[in-house]
Amino acid sequence: MKFDHIGIATNDINETIKKISKFMNIREQSEIVYDELQDASLCMLTLDNVQIELIQGAIVENILKKRQYLYHTCYSVDNIEEIKEKLVSEGALVISEVKPAILFNMRKVVFLMWDLGLIELVEGEQHGVN
Repeated sequence: MKFDHIGIATNDINETIKKISKFMNIREQSEIVYDELQDASLCMLTLDNVQIELIQGAIVENILKKRQYLYHTCYSVDNIEEIKEKLVSEGALVISEVKPAILFNMRKVVFLMWDLGLIELVEGEQHGVN
């Protein structure tokens, strides 16, 4: 597993981008896309040293009510099914089944609750903003 990005929950992607740009250098920004399978609007930002995925929609409403913004950490993997099964054997709970993600050019993703909190696995390596 290789660290890929952090996911941040937001009520308004455009407003969050404006706030981030006041303090950090946004090198690249994807289009804002709606992913029906995730039921969320999504945007990927590449800063100088990290990638941030902004997530807006019903999927993050409950954590936003608690004023929590860090949604997940994401790790890229070569074989998503193999790593998912290894994590499950170590006690991780599958939150969503493996499915394609529009923001990542239809690469497979899965969410699990693990000792590190909510994690996303994405199959294949991320290279900048898609």
